[in-house]
Formats: sequence, structure tokens, C-alpha cells
Amino acid sequence: MHLIHRGIVNKNYKENLLNSFKASFKKGYGIETDIHATKDGEFVCFHDFTLKRIHKINKSIKNLSYTEILNLTKKNPIPLLKDLLKLSKNKFDLFIEIKPLFSNKLLRKLLYETKKYKKCVFISFKEKNIYRIIKIKRKTKVGLSYSPSTSIKIIKKKSKNRDVNCLILDKYFLKSSEINKIKKEKYFYTIKNKKDFKKYSNSNLIFENL
Repeated sequence: MHLIHRGIVNKNYKENLLNSFKASFKKGYGIETDIHATKDGEFVCFHDFTLKRIHKINKSIKNLSYTEILNLTKKNPIPLLKDLLKLSKNKFDLFIEIKPLFSNKLLRKLLYETKKYKKCVFISFKEKNIYRIIKIKRKTKVGLSYSPSTSIKIIKKKSKNRDVNCLILDKYFLKSSEINKIKKEKYFYTIKNKKDFKKYSNSNLIFENL
């Protein structure tokens, strides 16, 4: 299975915007997106902790209400996760990466808001998010994310958790025979061009710029 990273179908589409998600679905692909919680507890599809890189405003998502965020990002409004869910119509896979460490209260709210959407998989580099989700609702589909700096030994150890459905790994790990032996569904990211997409297309990919 292949997913489009943040909805970046090609250079004409910006990351984590509704029109980008719509174009991804039109191509027949699911989405990998990132979420944060606003000051008033809304889940937004946005990668960074602040608005600085994308919107040139040095304010943190967690310190702003969703109304304030909309007022600051009028040109390219940051969508709610609710909007993406509706757009997906329960037809496309959604890998939802939780960026900050969420409280149990926020995680329960997240699970409630997504309960009707059966194609959601929750992933995070912060493993506490995933273990907390499993504790709240054991059969939720979840994945652990790892960067190249993580040792293969640790990944192998963590992969033994039966409640974890998949691993999200940098393409760096594609060349590891030890990783390939792990009996767990694996998805590889940092696939950023057509050349890499074709090269690794036999694996599950989180890609962009097709």
C-alpha cells in the first residue's frame, strides 16, 4: 500500500491542505498527515509546532484557538482533522501522525472523533502516545515511527508488541536485512521523487512528488 505524504501530490500542492488531500484521493491514494491540538482542543492537520516555517508567524499551535489560527492563515487555512475525515468518505487509508505528546483526555477525544472512520491508523515518534492509545482502546490500529538515528536493536525489540500493527521507518532501513525479517507491516518514508518511488515500489511507501 502507498500513501501520499502530507498530500504533496506534486510541487503544485502544498502540504496538509484540503485541496492537496482531495487531489491525493483523486489519484487513488490514502494520506499520511500530522496533527496537533489547538488551545481549545481542536485537532488540526499541520506538521510543525509553530506557524513560523509555513506562515512566517512565530506562534505555537497549542497556544492558539482554532478561530485564531484561521484568522492568521487565511491564504492557506489549516484544516481540521474532522474536515479530512469527511473528505475521505471512509474510503481511503489515513495514517494520522500525532506530533506532540497528547494527554489521555486528548487521546480519548481523538478516538471518539474518529470512531466512525475505520481506515485510520494512529502513528507517532512519541511511543507514549501509541501505548496510551492501546491502553484506552486495545484494538485500535497503531504504528510506531522511527528515524535513522534509532538502533535496529531497539526497533526489533519494540516490534514484538503484538498490539502494534505496523512500523513507520525511514527509507534508510530498506537496506537492512534485519529490518526486513521483522514480521510486522512496514511503511517507508522520505520517498520524495519518482525515481525512489519506482525503485522501492514493491514496499509500502509514504511518498510525495509522484
